[in-house]
Amino acid sequence: MNTETDASVVVHAEVTDRPLDLGALIAVAGSDRSGAVVSFSGVIRNHDGGRDVLRLSYSAHPQASDVIARVADDVAAAHPGVRIAVAHRVGDLGIGDDALIAAVAAAHRAEAFAACEDLVERVKAQVPIWKQQWFPGGTSEWVGL
Repeated sequence: MNTETDASVVVHAEVTDRPLDLGALIAVAGSDRSGAVVSFSGVIRNHDGGRDVLRLSYSAHPQASDVIARVADDVAAAHPGVRIAVAHRVGDLGIGDDALIAAVAAAHRAEAFAACEDLVERVKAQVPIWKQQWFPGGTSEWVGL
């Protein structure tokens, strides 16, 4: 039987082409019952595998928003008492842009860390989003296909 303190909730889950706001996600995840809010920001870096990277392009399946919501629900079910917020960006992103952000709140830090890590790993593994890296000289490659 769940009580108010051990019920989990997903407060935000989306795939969007708009810039991401980690501060807003942290704010929406937290509550007066939260002793910890753990966040993650996957940032576009300027290199990969020894090569310079200029930018990334992310493409998503039309049902990616539904999938990220299901993933967040699954993580919430696996981690009692957490509040989850997650967003993944699609489109062209530059160096330093956030591609994936997540915030997980819980009564204690151990639960928040565990749920946040689980959330990020599941999003990366299950949400149908594909990444194309662009290199100097105009060449590119798809990652993970």
